[in-house]
Amino acid sequence: MTLSLYFVYRFVKVVAQVFAIFFGILMLTEMVEQLRRFSGQTISLADAATLALLNVPATLYLILPLIFILASIALFLALAKSSELVVVRASGRSGLRFLLAPVVAAFLLGAFAVAVLNPLVAATSKQYDQFLTHMTRGAESVLSISGNGLWLRQGGADGQTVIQALRANSDGTRLFGVSFLIFDTFGIPTQRVEAEEAELVSGAWKLTNSKYWDLTAPNPEVTSERKASSLIASDLTRDRIQDSFGTPSAVPIWALPEFIANLELAGFSARSYRVWLQMELALPLLLSAMVLVAAGFTMRHARFGQTGQRVLFALSGGFAIFFLRNFAQVLGENGQIPVYLAAWTPPVAAIFMALGLLLHLEDG
Repeated sequence: MTLSLYFVYRFVKVVAQVFAIFFGILMLTEMVEQLRRFSGQTISLADAATLALLNVPATLYLILPLIFILASIALFLALAKSSELVVVRASGRSGLRFLLAPVVAAFLLGAFAVAVLNPLVAATSKQYDQFLTHMTRGAESVLSISGNGLWLRQGGADGQTVIQALRANSDGTRLFGVSFLIFDTFGIPTQRVEAEEAELVSGAWKLTNSKYWDLTAPNPEVTSERKASSLIASDLTRDRIQDSFGTPSAVPIWALPEFIANLELAGFSARSYRVWLQMELALPLLLSAMVLVAAGFTMRHARFGQTGQRVLFALSGGFAIFFLRNFAQVLGENGQIPVYLAAWTPPVAAIFMALGLLLHLEDG
């Protein structure tokens, strides 16, 4: 038990060190990128650091599998160089039994990442989007989904327009049971419009069976008017509406099931969010697989030589699994393969292949 705790301590320590190194590199890179992005505006170093600090966690979370395989390679090379692996084997422990401690530690760290880091990354991503919108003077469109349907905001030089609809088609270009609330540049509501249907055409929303209220009039209902067909100017496009969804990683895993239900109720496809949910649940297995892959290539004594070649093989294996996972995610989001197959096949296949390699090396 004491020996297992020692290896867990060593493993967690190396993971923390690699994580800190990547955090520092990404912070510097992101700050330079933010300064370059807002080079035409007045942005302080503090604002650039804030934007970088809010955006870096999402990148770190995305590359967690690569961080774990680098940490595992560093750990096993250090243990092999210090002959600790030889001592462990001489004490009667097999290589597979020795690996149980770091593999379980990787699984628990993965569960912690999904349960705790995932919501934190979603919160920082949301704050980053809000800060970025503030920096760009609020001109970007924002879309959100709730139990009451979907909410969309479009901005322009004349003010903001808040759009609420009960449901929509799959790409958000046709809204049903829609309401428009138009604000001036001072944030004061000036007009309200309700329509049975709104279709996004070039430069405008085309309304069907709509009713207009002038909110600046003493009695808006008296001065209201109905129109069989009308237009409301808009700079939105289908691509901009789709981009307003953001990424599935911006939704905390605890809120994903409800978000998926609301998304499908509003008429949108939630397949990419379903794939992401299953991939998050499979993340602890993937991190454990990375440890096994690194062990399969580097858990040998340094006197056998070819250390650089073995490290290269381990890195290649880790990147191959990472690429396979992302490729399966794309296939799953496009409907080419089932959701569960896209999420669970890469980590399970990696574990079995790594175990096969370890059994071959340990037992011949």
